[in-house]
Amino acid sequence: MNINSAMSKVPAVTLTFWIIKILATTLGETGGDTVTMTWLGETTSNANPNGYLIGTAIFLTALVALVILQVATKKFHPFLYWATIVASTTAGTTMADFADRSLGIGYPGGSILLFLCVMASLAVWYQSEGTVSVQTVNRPKVEAFYWATITFSQTLGTALGDWAADSGLGYDGGALVFGAALALVAAAYYRTKLSHVMLFWTAFILTRPLGATIGDYLDKPIAKGGLDISRPLGSAIIGAIVIVCILIFPQRAGEHPGKPTAR
Repeated sequence: MNINSAMSKVPAVTLTFWIIKILATTLGETGGDTVTMTWLGETTSNANPNGYLIGTAIFLTALVALVILQVATKKFHPFLYWATIVASTTAGTTMADFADRSLGIGYPGGSILLFLCVMASLAVWYQSEGTVSVQTVNRPKVEAFYWATITFSQTLGTALGDWAADSGLGYDGGALVFGAALALVAAAYYRTKLSHVMLFWTAFILTRPLGATIGDYLDKPIAKGGLDISRPLGSAIIGAIVIVCILIFPQRAGEHPGKPTAR
C-alpha cells in the first residue's frame, strides 16, 4: 500500500467474500423466518397479528446497533462486519415479508418498490461521492450510504426470491436461476470491460434471492417443495458454518486509492 492509499472498512471482494455472503443471506432467510413464522406463528392458524412487524423491529434494532459499532470502529473487523451483514439480511427478510404480505402489495409490487429504493440509494451516493465503489468505504458518510444500500438490496433480494419461487420455479428452480445469473455476472467480470462496480452491485443483489430460495428450500414443508428442516436447527447449522468460514478463510480489508475513481 502506497502513501496515498487507505484501507476500506469492508473486506476485499474475493471468492471467500462471496462464499460467506451467500451463506449469510441463507442464514438471513432461515433466521428471519424462525422468528416470524416459527416463534411468532405467521403462516399458522395461531399467528401473532403483527408478527412480521415485530420481527422487523427486532432485526432493525440489531442492525442499527451493529452499524453504529461498525462506523465507530477505526478498522475492518471480520466478525463485526459479517454480523452486520447477517442483521441486514434478516431485517431484509422480515421487511420484505411485511411489505409483501402484511401491507398486501404482493411480490411484484414489493420487488419494484425495493428496486427503486436501491437505485435511489445508489444515485444519491454517487451524486455525493462520485463513485459507489465499496473500496471507498472508510468514512462515516460513505458507510451510511453503503449500509443503507445493502439493507435495501437485501430486502429486494428476499422479495425477488419469493416472487421467483411463487411464480412456478419453486425453491430449487429459483436457486438454479439465480445461481446461473451469478455465474453470468462472474463471467462478465472476467471476460468483458463492463464496470466492475456495476457488476459488484448486481452480484450483491443476486446473492440475496439465491440465499432466500436456498433457505426456503431447506425449511419449507415437503408438500410445498422444501426439505422441511427445522428453521432453528437449520439457522444454527448455517450460522456455525459462517463462523468456521470466517475463522478459516483469510479475511482482509479492501484497499483503495486515496482519490477514488468510479470504476
